[in-house]
Amino acid sequence: MENLKKGKCPVMHGANTDTSSSVMSWWPNSLNLDILHQHDTKTNPLDESFNYKEEFSKLDFEALKTDLKELMTQSQQWWPADWGHYGGLMIRMAWHSAGTYRIADGRGGSNTGNQRFAPLNSWPDNVNLDKARRLLWPIKKKYGNKISWADLFILAGNMAYESMGFEIFGFGGGREDIWHPEKDIYWGAEKEWLGKSRYTDSTKGETLENPLAAVQMGLIYVNPEGVDGNPDPLKTAVDMRMTFSRMAMNDEETVALTAGGHTVGKTHGNGNASLLGPSPEGAPVEEQGFGWSNPKGKGNAEHTVSSGLEGAWTTHPDRWNNTYFYLLFTYEWELTKSPAGAWQWEPVNIKEEDKPFDAHIPGVRRNPMMTDADMALKMDPEYRKISERFYKEPEYFAKVFARAWFKLTHRDLGPKSRYLGPDVPNEDLIWQDPVPKVDYTLSVDEIEELKIKLLNSGLSHKELINTAWDSARTFRYSDYRGGANGARIRLAPQKDWEGNEPERLKKVLKKLEEIQLGLKKKVSIADLIVLGGGAAIERAAKDAGVDIKVPFCPGRGDATAEMTDVDSFSVLEPIHDGYRNWLKKEYAVNPEELMLDRTQLMGLTAPEMTVLVGGMRVLGTNYGNTKHGVFTEREGVLTNDFFVNLTDMNYYWKPVTENLYHIIERKSNAIKWTATKVDLVFGSNSVLRSYAELYAQDDNKEKFVNDFVKAWTKVMNA
Repeated sequence: MENLKKGKCPVMHGANTDTSSSVMSWWPNSLNLDILHQHDTKTNPLDESFNYKEEFSKLDFEALKTDLKELMTQSQQWWPADWGHYGGLMIRMAWHSAGTYRIADGRGGSNTGNQRFAPLNSWPDNVNLDKARRLLWPIKKKYGNKISWADLFILAGNMAYESMGFEIFGFGGGREDIWHPEKDIYWGAEKEWLGKSRYTDSTKGETLENPLAAVQMGLIYVNPEGVDGNPDPLKTAVDMRMTFSRMAMNDEETVALTAGGHTVGKTHGNGNASLLGPSPEGAPVEEQGFGWSNPKGKGNAEHTVSSGLEGAWTTHPDRWNNTYFYLLFTYEWELTKSPAGAWQWEPVNIKEEDKPFDAHIPGVRRNPMMTDADMALKMDPEYRKISERFYKEPEYFAKVFARAWFKLTHRDLGPKSRYLGPDVPNEDLIWQDPVPKVDYTLSVDEIEELKIKLLNSGLSHKELINTAWDSARTFRYSDYRGGANGARIRLAPQKDWEGNEPERLKKVLKKLEEIQLGLKKKVSIADLIVLGGGAAIERAAKDAGVDIKVPFCPGRGDATAEMTDVDSFSVLEPIHDGYRNWLKKEYAVNPEELMLDRTQLMGLTAPEMTVLVGGMRVLGTNYGNTKHGVFTEREGVLTNDFFVNLTDMNYYWKPVTENLYHIIERKSNAIKWTATKVDLVFGSNSVLRSYAELYAQDDNKEKFVNDFVKAWTKVMNA
């Protein structure tokens, strides 16, 4: 009774918030499907009928921009603005929202507004951005569902630049908010903030662990004090070149973004960082979502501590100006420490008039400062060439920065067709992966005629299905890149990817081009690829006794080589495909884990993954025509045989190698089939087995076909 009195109720307090007490922690090697359950509709408070595009169209966009510009100079007592202008803070918020993007898997970035949630809301590099978001709350409250937080973050950064006198390149809306943390994104293996375990060789930037872009846990880019906090601009330049390239930025864009971002605003380190309270996610309830409470002095204004560095980069940090490169090249810079003890660079014998005024104390001038990354622009030979040109040609610098900022803040928004609003630039940019629009429509009869031509072309059903799948499987919902639209499988680099079986692909494309030439209405190759796969699946379903139409939506265009950035597309190359039972080579990560990652990027659920794998196996679509997992006597027919035989206890399973198993008949002890881990995980994992058993049921043969077609169509139309 004493224990009950102390706790007041017989409940294990803290059980719902202590993640280490997860039931599944008992079985750490169990396949975790949580990544496929992200953004479940049950977490979304908006109605199922909610359409952000429609809501955005009702927005008074000019009024919103005006309100944002007015906000910039409405300094609040609870968080005073530097020089009476919130521009620097809002730009940092937008930058750090977009800057988590990485090109390798398209994850991160500004597309979901995930800066509101852990871990990003509590990263060391995001100190005090909670204040920027709270300053925006009255505007978000006013415009409501017509503007997402994700769009508002970026638009606030744009309006900050405009209100400070800079002409931006444009803005596109269309980012939809998520409603819970993306806990399954891999941000690094470190168990401590600013850990140092991302490189196999710390002297070689290219050994930074994939798919990461930031150099340390909790940073957006590089450590402003130097590599691992040790100042050395030339070493920092190596980190910068790698991390920015992994965000799809070249040297010129890297220099422009660094200088343009540091032209306005300041760093904050006038105090003792060790005195700051916990981050938002760990702060007590009375902080109401705020973090990093500062007990020194006012706790803000001139006593603010964020990065730990202290000072502005330019003479006039409250407006767009050209003093960044002037100060960088005019003066010698020496290594010093901020009041918070952070390494930074300050000019030697600077003229009084070149010093910026204090952000909060009238009439007092302070030394400007530079980070190790800023000094890299002066000391690295290639960066210096670019910086010197920007210094001599400020108009060119402004143009390059405007475009680089637009790319930074829109890189993960997808093709331009997804952009919303009146400020979308007319120009097609190659990094947007442009695809020409088609000028034809197809009637039902015309579609049926095309199906007959494709099925009678001499190409096998397997060749048609595999080509359609390979064309579409590159799509990733993380940044809306890849997919069947554009038919870039015809072009370099995709036509030569090992996973696309170049010889088979060449044969299929040649035949499709012949068919296209014979058509009165020139249908795109992209549409023919998808239609061919659908026609073959319909025939395979009919052979199984199920008459079904695979939905087909025409309108895909054919991209050209001139529209395709070869280097940018190289990151989309598949190195594995569980759906076609293929691994390019052996990896440290298990094949089934790789399949989950690819599945999540494609926007598929666990049931959709299950039904697609089962269908692809019986259709005989394995890479290289291997027979692993083809648990059927009727290969090429769309049956539920994969699941029937996987769950049949007349067999047992024997490992042969690390990723090869024999399926052996108990009665005869004869090898019936072979399988990989990806095949057998659908019988070993309890959740996946529940789906497999569902599709193996005698009464679900037709459901299996219907569900397969739905999932297939989802992939083709992504």
